[in-house]
Amino acid sequence: MLVPVILSGGAGTRLWPVSREGQPKPFMLLPDGESLLMKTYRRAAELVVKGGEIVTVTNRDYYFQSKDHFFAAKLPQQHAHFILEPMGRNTAPAIVAAALVLRERHGDDVTMLVMPADHLIKGTEALAAAVEQAAALAADGYLVTFGVRPTAAEIGFGYIEAGAQLDPFGAAEVERFVEKPDQQTAEHYLASGKFLWNSGMFCFTAGTLLRELEQHAPQLLQLATVCVAASPAQELGAMLQQELNSEHFAALPDVSIDYALMEYSAKVAVVPAAFEWSDIGSWGALSSLVEADAQNNRAAGNAIFVDSRNTFVQSEGRLVAAVGVEDLIVVDTADAILVAHADRAQDVRQVVKRLKDNNHDAYRLHRTVSRPWGTYTVLEEGPRFKIKRIMVKPGAALSLQMHHHRSEHWVVVQGMARVINGGEPRLVSANESTFIPAGHRHRLENPGVIDLVMIEVQSGEYLGEDDIVRFEDQYGRSN
Repeated sequence: MLVPVILSGGAGTRLWPVSREGQPKPFMLLPDGESLLMKTYRRAAELVVKGGEIVTVTNRDYYFQSKDHFFAAKLPQQHAHFILEPMGRNTAPAIVAAALVLRERHGDDVTMLVMPADHLIKGTEALAAAVEQAAALAADGYLVTFGVRPTAAEIGFGYIEAGAQLDPFGAAEVERFVEKPDQQTAEHYLASGKFLWNSGMFCFTAGTLLRELEQHAPQLLQLATVCVAASPAQELGAMLQQELNSEHFAALPDVSIDYALMEYSAKVAVVPAAFEWSDIGSWGALSSLVEADAQNNRAAGNAIFVDSRNTFVQSEGRLVAAVGVEDLIVVDTADAILVAHADRAQDVRQVVKRLKDNNHDAYRLHRTVSRPWGTYTVLEEGPRFKIKRIMVKPGAALSLQMHHHRSEHWVVVQGMARVINGGEPRLVSANESTFIPAGHRHRLENPGVIDLVMIEVQSGEYLGEDDIVRFEDQYGRSN
């Protein structure tokens, strides 16, 4: 039995301003209109029997977005299983928790295929062949990783040094894992022919992984076992949701599976992958997905190039004109613009660090923010006022809530709203409105079959998103 375990997290700071803490890299839409997570779900579904289980390990704040992308992938009726982390703790706690859960559900021999949610893979037949090869090694007691044959002296990837061959198809024992090298070392790795890029994908049985952890990382295993035991699963129709206990999960070390186990185990093998792979780790990598013009300019969105070369432009709406420039990356979003030299694409993360140090919202949120019930977009704000466009999905509802410092005026522009405003619910149709004074309990619901769209005007001394007291919430967020 093969169960894909998709790790969906990470900030993707080198892809700012599109990837942000509130909507990280796996949820980014690529030039073809699909997200990396959607593509990962589709790959996973092709590798399991129809109706097989697919596990997603993600932060609880990303649960509703992950679920939306799962269903947007339009898979057959897979059994979706979400394991929710209360905070980030790197790959080792996530993988160990998934192994403990799957062993309890399916036994020691269940084979786990660990897949990052934010990688791009082309060549489904080659991927299936590599997974079959890895699963055979996993059945023999190996912890298997997938290595990608390097095509350049890349300094943005970790590497794996291959040792003695294990089968006629190129699988080998792992001599060592090495971190991202400098340029000279990367060129040496490429020339030697012994090194592979570390894809971050793994394959092993739950029993093998847990036995190796017992030998090499017993404290991690013990803490994870206590955490999972305190985290019962809930059945939600055809789905399983399992939120990891916050107190016990916080005690787990923040460590990768490479550092926690792979570097110490003597039972690690690598399968050289024939599929095309990219971690889409920078704007340079993402731009390669867009067709180039005769001057090697690439545009995702509305752009014009005049006497320009080797320039990539991504625009979410506005027209961007590039005149007389070369070797640039320009990314235009609703509230931020990135302009970088193409050779400095890896340094975009420094922008995010500075924004975070200055507590600037642009590292965390877009102007349009996803919520379990839909989205809101900040249209304009100033001293004592903020104007939002709010979209509520059919059948969805905001929490029953109250604000201490602001009043709100709601104007419905599309659909029908059911509103509680300090009393009994009433229906508010398009072109009608309601006013909610500060301190009033209120709730907004969409009882219809089309999206509810409304304009919200906030006014008051303090308009922060944390001025909210939730009394009831169908998404588990009540105070």
